[in-house]
Amino acid sequence: MASITLKDLVKTYGDVEVLHHVDGAIEDGEFIVIVGPSGCGKSTLLRMVAGLETVTSGEIRIGEKVVNQLEPADRDIAMVFQNYALYPHMSVRENMAYGLKIRKIGKAEIERRVQEAADILEIGPYLDRKPRQLSGGQRQRVAMGRAIVRNPQVFLFDEPLSNLDAKLRVQMRLEIRKLQQRLGVTSIYVTHDQVEAMTLGDRLMVLNGGYVEQFGTPIELYDRPATLFVAGFIGSPSMNFLPATAGGGALILGNGASLQGAGHASGSVTLGIRPEHLLPDENGPIRVSVQLFEQLGANTLVHGVLEGTETDVVASLPGHVSADPGTIMGFTAPAKDLHVFDPATGRRVEE
Repeated sequence: MASITLKDLVKTYGDVEVLHHVDGAIEDGEFIVIVGPSGCGKSTLLRMVAGLETVTSGEIRIGEKVVNQLEPADRDIAMVFQNYALYPHMSVRENMAYGLKIRKIGKAEIERRVQEAADILEIGPYLDRKPRQLSGGQRQRVAMGRAIVRNPQVFLFDEPLSNLDAKLRVQMRLEIRKLQQRLGVTSIYVTHDQVEAMTLGDRLMVLNGGYVEQFGTPIELYDRPATLFVAGFIGSPSMNFLPATAGGGALILGNGASLQGAGHASGSVTLGIRPEHLLPDENGPIRVSVQLFEQLGANTLVHGVLEGTETDVVASLPGHVSADPGTIMGFTAPAKDLHVFDPATGRRVEE
């Protein structure tokens, strides 16, 4: 196994710079998720680690070796793609064994590795089937099995669950996490799904427009987002953002309501409050004119606007809640759950 170091990585296509001075240290055996919206550069970064894209400047190390100039076959990595990339004319067994055959591994060793991977992934009964005879989830297991038999230093996953339905994605992401923990292989996983990222990663690298917005554990990103982008991207439903004025430890909302929890901030700020941190309080300072409810079973999403303004607000409340449209509901929020950002820079204002 091996650590991975990304040092001042830049990628350009002609005059267009798509990755901007990316840094990151990934520990041996760690599961890292690169997450961000479409077009942010996450797959490009993964392909640079794999050797499928050239590095414009900067350095990639796998273990102690700089791999910038190494071919993909010489980097000791295995990649699982979104489209599975299985050979349709080969059986499952042949697909899993193919990479080992071209490396001149002995037949007995190939069979041992294929059988071991099949047992781990519970695809033993399908070894003699063709890919077209398998479900999407089974094909994805075969693609992972082909990676496992390599015994690589690093696993790379490029949005491997995007083609699966919602229920199967939940099942497969749990299987991928358990598999990685069992094998202990350093892994980088790319996704645009923040829920997938939160549940899978030891740490998350959030990319936006080719820049690293924040690199930390899921809980660090949830509890202390470094930027407005991270705050809005991590968490579901998304964080509420309310224009406010800070001073003397207080936050004055656009309708004149006051909350305590501004820390040392002063002047115009953006106040962030997660929907689950809005607590019902008939005398609370956050007055919301209700527009509609989403009944989700275990909880209810209340959609409305801050009274006297046009600022949208969403509250997530446990159980079943209902009221007529236009009803005013009061909320409060603990000071520890208030997030204050500089609207000019988008950066968090530290307490």
